[in-house]
Amino acid sequence: MGSAGLSRLHGLFAVYKPPGLKWKHLRDTVELQLLKGLNAGKPPTPKQRVRFLLGPMEGSEEKELTLTATSVPSLVNHPLVCGPAFTHLKVGMGHRLDTQASGVLVLGVGHGCRLLTDMYDAHLTKVRGSGDSLLLPWSFPGGHQQDSEPILSRYLCTDNYLPFPDHVTREKLDRILAMIQGSHQKALVMYSNLDLKTQEAYEMAVRGLIRPMNKSPMLITGIRCLHFAPPEFLLEVQCMHETQKELRKLVHEIGLELKTTAVCSQVRRTRDGFFTLDSALLRTQWDLRNIQDAIQAAAPQVAAELEKSLGPQLDTKQLPSPGWSWESQGPSSTLGLERGAGH
Repeated sequence: MGSAGLSRLHGLFAVYKPPGLKWKHLRDTVELQLLKGLNAGKPPTPKQRVRFLLGPMEGSEEKELTLTATSVPSLVNHPLVCGPAFTHLKVGMGHRLDTQASGVLVLGVGHGCRLLTDMYDAHLTKVRGSGDSLLLPWSFPGGHQQDSEPILSRYLCTDNYLPFPDHVTREKLDRILAMIQGSHQKALVMYSNLDLKTQEAYEMAVRGLIRPMNKSPMLITGIRCLHFAPPEFLLEVQCMHETQKELRKLVHEIGLELKTTAVCSQVRRTRDGFFTLDSALLRTQWDLRNIQDAIQAAAPQVAAELEKSLGPQLDTKQLPSPGWSWESQGPSSTLGLERGAGH
């Protein structure tokens, strides 16, 4: 299982990060489970070596001793002698989530560690939100950009036990959200360094590929209210280059625009680029076989989406094509996968 399992660990996959778990602990847990799976396979058949053993000579009445050539197994590479075959596996982390946030978290193994850089350079949007545990679980609906990451947000609009203010309405909230989206879309065009009068800019806008060329502040490409039941409301935010702190601050500023206060109670990422909640592995699925299957299932979409977003900037030789044979790639230390040396 060792080398055969290792050959399929090259690519990207997504896991679901529960709230209260640090991203570093999650990454270390995934690495540990992968190493356990790789080392749990049946060890290869030991090589044979010739050894001369002292024994009685056949047919001799005087019990004479002689040396006899015998083939015996070599224990040089036995796990009990040299230890586990795999001791380290480089697992890369995508867009991180803080301890309180939950949702889709993308990881990379082998070639995937380089693909994480391509995902960052593609400036794919994400959608986040916050909500109380009493709210029903929300899944990202269809019809949105494939490269967006949903975020759920719930906001408390009153302090203590004061009655909910009558001037806070759904119409006012929608108006504020539209203003926020409009201002951020103008900033997106500015940071993209595109001439809007060119045919290239028009074609990119039609395909939804306008992205900032360099690092930029948080940019919101879409924001809407999914649930409004005062004093609570739920937002879906499509954004890029954001942090969870900035999203919580956004909720606070929306409350100020409504002439009241708002507190973000939960942030959940439902999409990171082309990875959604449906493709994220739960904590009980963080094992070798499930991760291998997830990498293989995501490979065609990863190649297609990065090719679409980056075009000629992308080194397509490192992308797995839809017909790519996972078994054709052997283990290599240059891919960040290392085997433990014999003691």
